[in-house]
Amino acid sequence: MTVSTPPQLRLTPLGPDFGAEIDGIDLARLTDEEVQSLRETLVAYKVLFVRGQDGLDDDAQIEFGRRLGEVTAGHPVHDSGDVAPEVYALDSQDGGFSDVWHTDVTFVRRPPAISVLRAVVLPPNGGDTTWADSQLAYESLSPGLRAYVDTLTAVHDGNREFGYYLAQRRQGRGNVWDGEVVTALTPVEHPVVRVHPESGRKGLFVNPGFTSHIAGVSEYESRGLLDILYAHLTKPEHLVRHRWRRGDVALWDNRSTAHYANRDYGDRHRVMHRITLRGDEPVGPRG
Repeated sequence: MTVSTPPQLRLTPLGPDFGAEIDGIDLARLTDEEVQSLRETLVAYKVLFVRGQDGLDDDAQIEFGRRLGEVTAGHPVHDSGDVAPEVYALDSQDGGFSDVWHTDVTFVRRPPAISVLRAVVLPPNGGDTTWADSQLAYESLSPGLRAYVDTLTAVHDGNREFGYYLAQRRQGRGNVWDGEVVTALTPVEHPVVRVHPESGRKGLFVNPGFTSHIAGVSEYESRGLLDILYAHLTKPEHLVRHRWRRGDVALWDNRSTAHYANRDYGDRHRVMHRITLRGDEPVGPRG
């Protein structure tokens, strides 16, 4: 996919089609042309890193998100606490870490399209985040396996991660998501292969964080297939890793990536603030 960028958007690709750094912009003061180009570039490169955004606070992060799309609640279940309801605060001192491969909030019918993550407090070292390119992973499968996984559907379930929190800490009443208050985390089915609604490219849409099993096959077959897909998704040639600095902002296309946050900083403090943009219902190769 060729990306057309205006002269003021300085792009440094980190791989042929996956990951890029953008220099020389202020996310709080983008022109309409830059916002549109950023959105198109994100679809093409899937994860973008913008450094030097020290002046960005929660309000500016939310406003930037509104220019890219429709900002959702910070999380379907988690209480936003002392931050804006659109912000999901990942605080390592309150269990806020994501040391498992996952794609954000796939346990709902319409998972987020885009996530925007801002570094707030960083340990002196450690805490890197790695992203996997689910489209490249799908395209590098053998033709026979691609044809087979095109036909499959998987179940995504948020209860393992958030069921207890919803029931006990929120007394069964979460946040408004897709116009309804979340009162239960009912498992949902999504295609194993997702067709991107903007680029038309196919990508794997399963993740260890929320995919419980593949529907319509035995438990043994489901586990074997998922293990193969997860191992393939996270091959080094499908990955890009980011070492965080103060002022960094990462944007990723949640429809074509999975990610993993290293929990290698001991008891040192790490705080990240994330917002998400409303997505659509995943569609597979068979519609």
